[in-house]
Amino acid sequence: MTSAPGASTSASSREVRNVITFGGRSALLLFIATVLGLVAFFWPFLLHAEGTMNAAHASDAPWIFVMLLPLLLAIVLAEVAEGALDTKAVALLGVLAACGTALRLPGGVTGFEPVFFLLLPAGRVLGKGFGFVLGALTLFASALITGGVGPWLPFQMFGAGWVGFLAGCLPRAAGRRELLLLATYGALAGLAYGFLLNLWFWPFGSETGSQIAFVEGAPLLDNIRRYWGFYLATSLGWDIPRAVGNFVLVLVAGRPIINALRRVSRRAAFGVAVEFAPAMPNAPAPTPEVLSP
Repeated sequence: MTSAPGASTSASSREVRNVITFGGRSALLLFIATVLGLVAFFWPFLLHAEGTMNAAHASDAPWIFVMLLPLLLAIVLAEVAEGALDTKAVALLGVLAACGTALRLPGGVTGFEPVFFLLLPAGRVLGKGFGFVLGALTLFASALITGGVGPWLPFQMFGAGWVGFLAGCLPRAAGRRELLLLATYGALAGLAYGFLLNLWFWPFGSETGSQIAFVEGAPLLDNIRRYWGFYLATSLGWDIPRAVGNFVLVLVAGRPIINALRRVSRRAAFGVAVEFAPAMPNAPAPTPEVLSP
């Protein structure tokens, strides 16, 4: 039994490995999940949002969560059914999700969350589909362990999933340029994650009459200006440590992680078709085994 030609290609020539490749069904499911996430974040800007910050999305978050988990499972199962994802890749997904959960335990201090450090090289090396599923599952598993289950959880899962997805969309690069590219993206992703996650509660919890409060029925540009003021005043100082932490961790420890993931994916031969080689013409015939009476 031999691998298909090209299985021994060096890691440098295969910088991004799409372990979860985008077949027709998985691409459609991921598109549906993305649309669901966008609707979940932005419907309060289009419809009447009632309630307080403590009750933000209390009624719709469980439904979002119930729809998101089957979509993640369906993405994985669709690739398993099409042969693009095998048991080795599923096992790797579980191991990385467990490692990411452990990384989240010391996080949360002044916004610094090392969990994102693992999503960056995983999405970069193993592909955008893998990065999306890994990000969402990691936040889900860590929330169960840390007791962080609440109406904010599906929004955190979407945010982390998009961080891993976009890491797999980065342009091709190598060497120091690749590391700097990933570190820069990690810093921007750390800021963008906080900027996006505030939207799960901001339309509900702003004080009436404040210059940084959401105003129902106001022009979109006016509410964008108000939200920008809210972000600068309340969230930017919390998000900067996350961005700096991502940048520093990728520069310091990113290369060993990237190399390790590429080595694992190369030895596991994800996505390499298995072929059975014909018997050698000059090979000796097998000697029949004689059983003693």
